[in-house]
Amino acid sequence: MFKKTILALAISGLLGVSAAQAAMVYDQDGTTLDIYGRIAMGIEGGGVKNGVDNSEEFRNFGSRLRITAGHQINSDLRGIARVEWRFRGDERSSPGFDEVRTSYLGLQSQQYGTFMAGNFDSFFDNYVTTPFDVYVERGYEFAGGGLQARGDSLGYISPNIDGFQAVFAAKHFSERGLTEAQQSSEGNVIATQGGAVYATGPVRLALGYVEDTVRGGGNGKVRFGGTATFAINDALSARLGYETRSDSDEFGGGFDKVGLGASYAIDSWRFHVDYYNIDLDSTDSDRNAWAAAAHYRLTTNFDMFVELNDANRDAVNDVEEDVYYAVGARYHF
Repeated sequence: MFKKTILALAISGLLGVSAAQAAMVYDQDGTTLDIYGRIAMGIEGGGVKNGVDNSEEFRNFGSRLRITAGHQINSDLRGIARVEWRFRGDERSSPGFDEVRTSYLGLQSQQYGTFMAGNFDSFFDNYVTTPFDVYVERGYEFAGGGLQARGDSLGYISPNIDGFQAVFAAKHFSERGLTEAQQSSEGNVIATQGGAVYATGPVRLALGYVEDTVRGGGNGKVRFGGTATFAINDALSARLGYETRSDSDEFGGGFDKVGLGASYAIDSWRFHVDYYNIDLDSTDSDRNAWAAAAHYRLTTNFDMFVELNDANRDAVNDVEEDVYYAVGARYHF
């Protein structure tokens, strides 16, 4: 049982699991509405200097507010909707919310899976590389949640059948509203991504790909990746990951990334450590990055964190860099 708990912690990004359950505010006749939010603040320091001051600063760490709704259409089919905003928690700001993080609707079936439309995170990030996404701030070197995603997208998540699950998504970059000059340089593009996950006992395996289009911030080549997670015992889990993208003759951007990490849970403590070797095609040097964190859950709703990260960017760029550190707390409601 506890091995499954450790695996769930390692891949918590899969379903956006929070440290506290969302509060149900309405549940009647098959219709539900719940609200989740968090206020996160702390102090960070270090990181890249590059001619600027990198001393301590009090800052916001991903404060947000989320509303999730659903309606049971029949015994198998359910309509779902979600919207989530980011806001600054450390200072007065206008407007109060500075970003719509996700906003989508869909149909969810136990038999046929889930269909989604709108603005949601990268499936490659949420299902393939998510075991490494354990840090509040820095230290995660694989694909992020915005990879060829977050807006104008359709997605499908298959049912979980004996531990196997598949996902597929497509994002549309339209020419509508562009001038002829912009159309020739940007074009009408559809970027797809997909993956497959298999979990059994203490093992979880995942493989996936992303069409990394130029309009979406990529180099026009396909990105591939895979991860493996294993619960060694009741408290310790290990993870291994790989991500690659070919070099482009016009845009460059090729790389190979290998990640190795572990998480250890004891009582209210969670400890994480990860190492990455990043080989960039554009340089002759590898970048060896590392991250470490200690997370402490004071209550179900209140947790604290200490994190360290050395991205080692000075190995491949002409920059000055110190070890990055962050200390803070989050209240979930």
